[in-house]
Amino acid sequence: MDGQDFIGWNAVYLAIAAFIILCIFLGVRIVPQSDKHVVERFGRLKAVLGPGINFVVPFLDRIAHKVSVLERQLPNASQDAITADNVLVKVETSVFYRVTEPEKTVYRIRDIDGAIATTVAGIVRSEIGKLELDQVQSNRAQLIERVREQVAMMVDDWGVEVTRAEILDVNLDEATRAAMLQQLNAERARRAQVMEAEGKKRAVELQADAELYAAEQQAKAKRITADAEAYATGVIAETIKESGLEAAQYQVALKQVEALQAVAVGQGKQTILIPTAALDVFGDAFKLLKGKG
Repeated sequence: MDGQDFIGWNAVYLAIAAFIILCIFLGVRIVPQSDKHVVERFGRLKAVLGPGINFVVPFLDRIAHKVSVLERQLPNASQDAITADNVLVKVETSVFYRVTEPEKTVYRIRDIDGAIATTVAGIVRSEIGKLELDQVQSNRAQLIERVREQVAMMVDDWGVEVTRAEILDVNLDEATRAAMLQQLNAERARRAQVMEAEGKKRAVELQADAELYAAEQQAKAKRITADAEAYATGVIAETIKESGLEAAQYQVALKQVEALQAVAVGQGKQTILIPTAALDVFGDAFKLLKGKG
């Protein structure tokens, strides 16, 4: 074998080695953990390569799409919506999603971000249209959950999963805001008037209760006095019954003496005229008292 043949065979060997190296280079694909690669053969879907080392047929298969499976956030969107009580509100939303089936994402929808944003806007308008403004403000958690569920069902055919759908804010236009502020002030004034009226009513009730209590106490005192007098009268009657007329005369005499003492007590100089018959009576009373003593 001469030198030219040797050189020719070496070139062939080198070419074959280079071809083998190229085939190995083209046939081995290393996919990052955060990606999935869509493989096409002659323009048709062949396979979806997951993370790690993968093998394809060189020159027949090609990596047509490299799709990230990391969670993505759409730009915050703002859209108008009308509540069930005809109030115009501006709703700001935020959506997070991730690709789960890249073959659907790349072959069924061209602009996945725009499609999801449009879907979310339509669902938000529809759900808010079923609620009144007060319900939108107070039931925001339930509203967000319904929006997320409906968005998840709508985008299932696109090979994506909606992980979060948030309603960040619900704003009112200036005219509605001014009307609601006026209504709020009127409601506050009404509540103040009601509280003032209730306070006056309570004061009248307390005054009536106090007067009623005073009347009851006076009646109670009179009843106690009457009971005491009745008891005293009963005792006297019982004493008369047991002791006879002498006891009664004794009580009368005692009262006469007390009356005389009350008349005698006074300021300054005064003259007391007592009839003769009264003196005789007092004399008899003194005798009774002396006899009792």
